[in-house]
Amino acid sequence: MAFQRIDQLNEAQTEDLFRLYQAEWWTQGRRLPDIELMLQNSNVVVAYGDSETGKLAAFGRVLTDYIYKAFIFDVIVDAAYRGTGLGKMLMDAVLAHPDLQQVRHFELYCAEEMLPFYEKWDFHEVQTAKGGQRFCLMRKTQ
Repeated sequence: MAFQRIDQLNEAQTEDLFRLYQAEWWTQGRRLPDIELMLQNSNVVVAYGDSETGKLAAFGRVLTDYIYKAFIFDVIVDAAYRGTGLGKMLMDAVLAHPDLQQVRHFELYCAEEMLPFYEKWDFHEVQTAKGGQRFCLMRKTQ
């Protein structure tokens, strides 16, 4: 399976992202017009599409000041592509993004079961929020 890197989503890929969001408990209910605005206001977008179909397969975005902090949001891989190494490819691309090389701290929220995945990049749990679902704030210092 081959993937192509995408730095700006087209209309069809934005609709694919909307569908991906509706399939996850943590992003259900997001509306397409809100997603379009979110994409316009994200500093860095990294995504991958299926090379054959053009379908969006993985997505992540970053809000940052480009020096002190970068917060990684919405890391998501389409269920059909999980287990292919695409999540690793996505995180590698986010952290290697040329605009983010001066950033001192990367942070993200993740579900508790995703802790081992992000620890591969030296993210460490900072805080866990308890409630219906457990979320962890993780930080990586460069």
